[in-house]
Amino acid sequence: MGQSQLIEEDLNTKGKGFSKEHRKVALASFIGTTIEWYDFYLYGTAAALVFPALFFPNFDPLYGTLAAFGSYAAGFIARPLGSMVFGHYGDKLGRKKVLTISLLLMGIATFLMGVLPTYQSVGLLAPLLISLLRVVQGFAIGGEWGSAVVMAVEHAPKGKRGLYGSFPQMGVPAGLLLSTAVFSIVSNSMSNEAFLTWGWRIPFLLSIVLVLIGLYIRLKVSESPVFLEVAEKNEQEKRPVVKVLREQKKPLFLTIGMKLLQNAVFYIYSVFVLTYLVTTHNFDRSVGLNAVMISSVIGLATMPLWSYLSDKIGRKPVYLFGTVASTLFVLPFFWLMDSGSVILITIGIVIGLNVLHDAVYGPQAVYYSELFSTKTRLSGASIGYQIGAILAGGFSPIIATALLAKYDGQYLPIAIYLIALGILSIIATLYARETYRDSLSD
Repeated sequence: MGQSQLIEEDLNTKGKGFSKEHRKVALASFIGTTIEWYDFYLYGTAAALVFPALFFPNFDPLYGTLAAFGSYAAGFIARPLGSMVFGHYGDKLGRKKVLTISLLLMGIATFLMGVLPTYQSVGLLAPLLISLLRVVQGFAIGGEWGSAVVMAVEHAPKGKRGLYGSFPQMGVPAGLLLSTAVFSIVSNSMSNEAFLTWGWRIPFLLSIVLVLIGLYIRLKVSESPVFLEVAEKNEQEKRPVVKVLREQKKPLFLTIGMKLLQNAVFYIYSVFVLTYLVTTHNFDRSVGLNAVMISSVIGLATMPLWSYLSDKIGRKPVYLFGTVASTLFVLPFFWLMDSGSVILITIGIVIGLNVLHDAVYGPQAVYYSELFSTKTRLSGASIGYQIGAILAGGFSPIIATALLAKYDGQYLPIAIYLIALGILSIIATLYARETYRDSLSD
């Protein structure tokens, strides 16, 4: 089937609901991103619970966690570079190609983590190697998010771009749920000694099976019809990344600002909170893991609902509500974490991640995609997203852990840090234009 026929068939299905190809793209974007985020979040869970003892053992427990989160942040440092490289080729050669490469790269890095020797075996080489593989993970995820969401949005039927953009976004709670569930099941099925000796490797080794499944599904979807329209006329931007950095500074800076609170809140509520509950309140690690798993299940429903709402009333009202409400909820969140009640802790994580965070993250994919033109869409959306991620998400567990250590376990400095990011995100959202009725065509 030629490119012209693919474009024509896709355009003929716009506004007619979900065609077979629409469903295939939705499924591929969801499963593919689920697998990539499984790999990415698996490291975060391990960094919070086992890596301090395995790869950074010569530290006080809290500072060992800080060192583990430092290697965790290394993945975020590589994400903007990945977004630029994959964005460049995705805008020039197509979305599908970079999606396949990013998934394969992520899977190989995660599998290799599962066979690495620990500090006890090779000394300082162990944390160096685990950090290097984390950088490879970050590079891969830098290309994954933008490619997946742009592919989903550009395939979407008329009036359903927000809903379609939520499918790759749902890969985040699904990947978090899968990684946390596998980690929890393996951890609870053996003694602590066995788990620290070899059991922790199992979730990482399973990655190779999931990647093969994801590759099979992704290779069967067609290229974005919106990109094919540009490619048919040979009108791809020669240097899309340069174009974004030089001529599209406003949407780029706005997307970075809009990302700050969302990313920081997510990693504080899903990664740092695991350490906080164990080290500050002596809860068993299952308390935080179970709460995050419950939240992840609920996120599979709340994320598309918020995104669907953005198709009806606009991206900006939904996004602004989520940003303002998340900022106001920071202090109540820590009150609930300090309550001593497992039920209240779970409720706090669910409200923070699903009721409020998902109002931002659900429509984020389509909002960022609509702020840039077809020829630079993948580059612009990816770079804005990943720079915002490194500024907030990558360093937020480190900053929170350092503040916790400096202020003797007090949460107030962490809350002030999050509220400051919230104010910046609110300002950026207020300056962003409404896009839900805009055409994706240049």
